[in-house]
Amino acid sequence: MATTQGMSGVDLLAVTAELREHLPLWINKIYQYDNKMLSIRLNGEEHAKYHLLIESGRRIHLATVLPNPPKNPPSFAMLLRKYLEGGRVLEIRQQGLQRVVTFVIGKRDTTLHLVIELFDEGNVILCDDQMTIIKPLWHHRFKDREVIPGVVYTYSGSSETAPDQEALKTLLATSDRDVVRTVAVGCMLGGQYAEEVCTGAGISKETPATEANPIAIGAALERLFTRVSEDRDPVVTSGGAWPIVLTGMTPISHHPTFSEALEAIYPLVTRHEGPQKKAPIPREERIRLQQEAALKSFDKKIVLNKAIVDLIYENYTLVTDVIKTLDAASKTLSWQEIGSMLKESDNDVARQIAGVHPAEAAVDLLLDGKKVLIHVHESIEVNLERYYAQVKKFKKKRDGAVSAMERPVAKKATSKVHLTPLKKRWYHRFRWFFTSDNCLVLGGRDAGQNEELVKRYMEGGDTFVHADVHGASVVIVKGKTEQMDEVAQFAASYSGAWRSGHFSADVYAVRPDQVSKTPEAGEFVSRGSFIVRGERTYFKSVPLGVAIGYQTEPNAAVIGGPVNAVEAWTTQRVLLKPGPYEPNDIAKKVLRQLRDTIPEEDWKGLKTVLNTEQVAGYVPPGGSEIVGV
Repeated sequence: MATTQGMSGVDLLAVTAELREHLPLWINKIYQYDNKMLSIRLNGEEHAKYHLLIESGRRIHLATVLPNPPKNPPSFAMLLRKYLEGGRVLEIRQQGLQRVVTFVIGKRDTTLHLVIELFDEGNVILCDDQMTIIKPLWHHRFKDREVIPGVVYTYSGSSETAPDQEALKTLLATSDRDVVRTVAVGCMLGGQYAEEVCTGAGISKETPATEANPIAIGAALERLFTRVSEDRDPVVTSGGAWPIVLTGMTPISHHPTFSEALEAIYPLVTRHEGPQKKAPIPREERIRLQQEAALKSFDKKIVLNKAIVDLIYENYTLVTDVIKTLDAASKTLSWQEIGSMLKESDNDVARQIAGVHPAEAAVDLLLDGKKVLIHVHESIEVNLERYYAQVKKFKKKRDGAVSAMERPVAKKATSKVHLTPLKKRWYHRFRWFFTSDNCLVLGGRDAGQNEELVKRYMEGGDTFVHADVHGASVVIVKGKTEQMDEVAQFAASYSGAWRSGHFSADVYAVRPDQVSKTPEAGEFVSRGSFIVRGERTYFKSVPLGVAIGYQTEPNAAVIGGPVNAVEAWTTQRVLLKPGPYEPNDIAKKVLRQLRDTIPEEDWKGLKTVLNTEQVAGYVPPGGSEIVGV
């Protein structure tokens, strides 16, 4: 009997038989609604369409009503779509009377298995043709088995629906219980189905198991399973849903299919319309309000930047001293070390520094209680010019806003901006990423950039990292990080090892003072190459791998680099390994996969940043292939 708590093995036998009657089937779209519920849209012959609802640990059946899918599909749903969409369902089978059903799906030249577990907390597991787990909905580790990627999935219990005659005879002969409880537990039927077997065998349920006729019990079992599989009469009673009518049962309602009976007992899944929307503001009024707000914002920024200019002039000597001192310190210390020293210092000037920005080589300087951003590698005059430029910029914008307000509002609808693109930074022309603990890492795209990174941007306290192969990107870690495994993967992936089709490489790290352009007598150092002297810290057999994804907060941008770092900053991502596809082709494939994860209403805000050019900037040189999301 199926209840609102879940389905039994006999119920699952009925559902799998019902589903098999619709074969052949093809996988269409896959949706995931929460951490347990999924649905698969199935196409049948003669344009038939079915919706399979799966709630791991509870139920599986065809449904007529489904929830609204989320705007952003979860990563597991996207993975299932990638592997299964368009595949043909070759077989639907149950593991004996276990609450496990497996869909065998053929796609192109391979076979995949989708395993749905309804016991305990349940699970949905995607496996390859050898039953090696590609990805489960939930990762589990049990005493006798593991449900994690890369492990072979193992079924528990017998694969037979009913025990054979010898096994049944042994079960009855060795039991110290009555026949109904022996059959209920030993044959995995439950109490009411076991009573039906006893009735069908003509044996009182109180009869000791040792006195029961195993032949009669076996024949009754076969008749029960035949009725459930081939001669169903689905009903709903006060206790739940049943695939057949049992002796003495009083049905409340009859249903054409067992799926419809199951759908009747589970809470109705309705399509929610969502909260009531407020009455929209007329377009003309909305535009005027935006213009007025912009005007106030420009006025505020003009006043702010003028005040900063005045503060810098009033504190000219202090600002000059800070620039000179920190510019000199950065040549021997990392910015993290400089920040720590400033925090611990009792010096009056050090107390005036409220924050450090390593990526910008800048500090927040407190001038009369206000924070002023000062770039320490630039003179005080250049810093002043930055703020003058801001004043001019916002004055120009203010004049434009005033002119726009004097004109009537254009009738043509304007595009709604959903997301703010990431502003260009000086380091964006290099390969770059931020580690998951927020440390900036730079890499050269060619020999010229390798040369530039070392000569111009490598400072004291930074770390020089390089793959131990010919033709590798120079990597500079701007300060200290606990995630050197991410840095090592970045250096290994953007090296000749990827182009050669290797899947791992050795990487080493040294201090800046160990790196030189001065060769030994008789040696020659080519452009973009360097002499490294002294002891090196090695990272052996670093796995190659690059993730490319997009972030939406705080700004919209395509980012790429080592897998763990990109996962920490992105909404959706695609994983690459060395493979057969050329960089331009793989960039287009990555773009298509990322594009498919974006709802149509969000696309306008992302299409300016999510394009082939942006994605191609993170694809390693050489052949690649997509291995996951």
